[in-house]
Amino acid sequence: MKLSKRLKQIESMVTSDYSHIWDCCCDHGHLGTALLTRNAAQYIHFVDIVPELIETLENKLQHFHEDSETHWEALCQDVSTLPLSRYKGRQLIIIAGVGGDLMTKFIEDLHLHHPKVDVDFLLCPVHHQFTLRNKLNSLGFSCKQEALVEDNQRFYEVMLVSPPRTDRDIDKLSAVSLVGESFWLSAIPEEDTIAQKYLTKTLAHYQRIQQGKKVDVQHIIDAYNAVTIS
Repeated sequence: MKLSKRLKQIESMVTSDYSHIWDCCCDHGHLGTALLTRNAAQYIHFVDIVPELIETLENKLQHFHEDSETHWEALCQDVSTLPLSRYKGRQLIIIAGVGGDLMTKFIEDLHLHHPKVDVDFLLCPVHHQFTLRNKLNSLGFSCKQEALVEDNQRFYEVMLVSPPRTDRDIDKLSAVSLVGESFWLSAIPEEDTIAQKYLTKTLAHYQRIQQGKKVDVQHIIDAYNAVTIS
């Protein structure tokens, strides 16, 4: 199964430090299946709200991964209601394929109901990135890693973040930036080109909104205008 550039980037940011990985809004389960194939965790949980998708996915997993070393389950469930507190060990919640506004709701609900769970979030919103980053920043989340990928003429931010916890040396972690940080620091010309195209497109988007005068987004425009690509 060939992953898209977007899913490859997300998959590459998953380490082996987790006991449980939740592939949320999993759609056809391509990402979770890739993680299952490489035994990325002891348990892989596939989650989607669409019953038909989960039923089809479960049949495929039973056929191709019945004897997998990694335990798996397919759940038809709202991401906001994941039973994180039932499980021990570090957990990773992957949310991709939905907007930053919906991700914000999921994260607020999970953070509220499971404040003591040792969990990281790997996020890839399809839009409303600023909304998501703003909420993560206000909740005190830290950023462990982030990336920018261009896939099929669309741009995606991928960020690995952690909620605030008293047992962690917060001083060593970076707060979630409102506009991103590391992916503006391009190591190769290709990355520089992608970053510049993304910045130009993002600024044009918010400038159109500002010109419409229905919503004041000048603070967002100012934040992106302050970005330096190097």
